[in-house]
Amino acid sequence: MAKLRLVQVSIFTVVLISALVSISECAKKPVTVARKEDVPFIKCQVCEKLAAQLHHQVEKKRAEIEPKKISEYEIIEITENVCNLKKAEADWILLIDIVEQGDKLQLVEQESEGQCNSECKTIERACQEVLGYSDTDVAEYLYKSKPDIGSLVNYLCKDLTTACTVKPPPVPKDRTPGEVFVPKSSKEAEMEKILKSMEGMPGAPGMKMYSRDDLMNMKNFGGEEGDEEDDDDDDDTQFPSKLGKALREKESTKTDVKQKITHGIMKTKDTLKKHANRVSNWLRQRWRGLKQAASKKSTRASKAEL
Repeated sequence: MAKLRLVQVSIFTVVLISALVSISECAKKPVTVARKEDVPFIKCQVCEKLAAQLHHQVEKKRAEIEPKKISEYEIIEITENVCNLKKAEADWILLIDIVEQGDKLQLVEQESEGQCNSECKTIERACQEVLGYSDTDVAEYLYKSKPDIGSLVNYLCKDLTTACTVKPPPVPKDRTPGEVFVPKSSKEAEMEKILKSMEGMPGAPGMKMYSRDDLMNMKNFGGEEGDEEDDDDDDDTQFPSKLGKALREKESTKTDVKQKITHGIMKTKDTLKKHANRVSNWLRQRWRGLKQAASKKSTRASKAEL
C-alpha cells in the first residue's frame, strides 16, 4: 500500500507541475470545436494524408523491430489511434493548416506543430469519418498485403470508403475563414508529448493541463492573504488558492521557474516509471507466492485422502 501511495503522490506532482507550466506559458485558448460543415471540402485530402501516415507509421514500427516482423495487433493499435488527438499517432494532424484558396480548402503541411483549435479538430473529425469502423479492415490489409502508399490510398479512399470517389463541393462565398495557424513553442510541444507518453501508465489516467483563466475561474482561486494560516490545514480543495498564491509570488521569475519545472517533470517521469515497475514486480511476486501456497495445500490434501 505504501508503494501504491507513493505512485499516487508522484502522479499528483506531475499534474501540479503541468498545471503550473500551462499557467505560465499559455493564455486562455479559444473553444476548440470541429467545424462539421467543412468536412466535405477536405475529406479526400484527409484520407490521402491518413493513408500516407498509416503507411509511414507501420513501416517505421517494422524497422524498429527485429527481425522486422510487426504483429497485426500492433498495426491495429496504430489504426485505432491515428485519428485520436489524445494519442501520439495523431500528432501529424497538428502539422496541418487549412488554407482558403478560391472556392476550395487546401491542407498545407507546416514545419512545426500548431495550436489545436477548430481547424485541428475539424481534420480530426474528417479523419474519424473516413476511417469509421474500418480500422480493423485497414489493419488487416496492411498486415497481409504490405501495400505501397498508392495502393493503400486507392484501397482506403476509393474501395473501402467513398472519400475520394466524389468531387468535393465548392466552398460557399459567405463561409467564415478559419483561424490563423499559430506554431507551438518547443517547450509546450515537448510537455504535451510527455503527458501523452504517460497516459497509459498505471494510475495516471486523464491528466490535464489548465490555462490561467481556467484556474482563475475555479472556486477559491487566489484567496485573501488573511487565509494563509488556514491554508496549511486545508485539504486538496484549497489547491487552486495555493496555486494562485504561488503564481503571484513567482510572477517576476517566470523564465527560471519554467526551466526548473521542465527539469522537475523529466525527473518525476523517471521516478514514476521506477515506482510503477516496483509495484508491478511486487504484485507478480505476491501472486507467484499465493499460487505456490495453493499448490502445496492441494498436494497435502491429496496425500491426506490417500
